[in-house]
Amino acid sequence: MRDLIRDVVSRHEPILVDPTKDHMPAAVLLLLHERDGVEHLLFQVRSQHVEFHKGEISLPGGGRDPEDESLLMTALRETEEEIGVHRSHVEVFGRLDDVVTRTNFAMSPYVGAITAETPYPFRIASIEMEMLLEVPVPYLLSGEGWEYMTTPIGEMRNYRHGDHLIFGATARVVSQLVDKLIEAQGGSLSGAQAALR
Repeated sequence: MRDLIRDVVSRHEPILVDPTKDHMPAAVLLLLHERDGVEHLLFQVRSQHVEFHKGEISLPGGGRDPEDESLLMTALRETEEEIGVHRSHVEVFGRLDDVVTRTNFAMSPYVGAITAETPYPFRIASIEMEMLLEVPVPYLLSGEGWEYMTTPIGEMRNYRHGDHLIFGATARVVSQLVDKLIEAQGGSLSGAQAALR
């Protein structure tokens, strides 16, 4: 599965948003982690102490600091700070389309994978997050947890996993990857699931 994701993402030409005074630059990382032979995406349940998106599910990442050489460095730095994954343990496959959040961040999503042996010794930044959430990629592709919501910008797909709901900008980023994987397997959920087993 990792090879397919690497191939699909590396061939994508991302649509970028130029940050303005109204759109602050930020970056996130869709990070693959293999557990029990299955690829998972890592999410975090945000704490009540953060400034934005309290209690929501997000991807590792955050706003760009002046000393960050690039948005990719922002994503890697924030991932290391938030969940303890060292940047040397991450293989970056590429970048998806930028997403503008309701809090006016121009968010650049990167996709990569942990290359170190499992189980990985995650270190959670408890001030910023309550818990690490691991969601199997085949489950995201299955359609089983898909829910739809009408928003001012149209119908949006959300992802329910147990008691957790992945929605908003995070769901929009996840949907980019999910849709690309389904398209790569002929445009059907069943075909994508079979290929990823």
